[in-house]
Amino acid sequence: MSRTSIEWSELVWNLILGCSKFSPGCANCYAIREVARERCEAHEGLAIPKPVRNWTGLIRFVPARLSEPLRRTKPTKWFVNSLSDFFHEAIPIEWQIAGLEVMRMADWHIFQILTKREDELHRLLNGDLKEYADLPNIMWGVSVEDRKFGLPRIDALRTTPARIRWLSIEPLLEDLGDINLEGIHWVVVGGESGPTARPMKEEWVWPLKEQCEAAGVPFFFKQWGGTNKKQTGRLLGGRTCDECLPIEEVA
Repeated sequence: MSRTSIEWSELVWNLILGCSKFSPGCANCYAIREVARERCEAHEGLAIPKPVRNWTGLIRFVPARLSEPLRRTKPTKWFVNSLSDFFHEAIPIEWQIAGLEVMRMADWHIFQILTKREDELHRLLNGDLKEYADLPNIMWGVSVEDRKFGLPRIDALRTTPARIRWLSIEPLLEDLGDINLEGIHWVVVGGESGPTARPMKEEWVWPLKEQCEAAGVPFFFKQWGGTNKKQTGRLLGGRTCDECLPIEEVA
């Protein structure tokens, strides 16, 4: 397990590693840099000795990490698979079930799952993984970066039996216009960071905050991002917006 600088979580749980680019939000994926530092063994027992400089589509299971949440007694928010996509099309369902069974057992924790692959999310939560969709300690989320790719993910999430649904609108790449927040319980918004970060405009952010307020959905502003995210900070209108989802109200 490892701590994360992501403001809306506490620890990351990377039981699966590796991914492939899927939509414009993936262009400058921070996880590529992070997974290059990993020095674990693949599930076949083969060492991965060299850094991964880009996503190759190679997906690795790390069964030794399955028990990490069970060994931690303090209730914690876990970001699941920050270095992969839990619904990547190359992931065998047996790996997903193994992780979800741990989440079911470790019911004193909150697990935050995020995906860009809405078709797999919709298919599996309405099918083979349906029994896990209603667990009160799992937050099922989709990434939303633009209108073309991001907005359809919200509809796909809404039409699953997920008990807790959330949106990570990061990196926000354009004005999203009016969005349907029916059935959505939490919204996180943020800009891209890093040396090649694409800019986020303030006039894209405020309408999202206002729509969340009108719908009664907690709004969390993560960052402005940019090439120096510490300098740009997290203030929106002179203050931080750290509204968190009261899990017990949804559960």
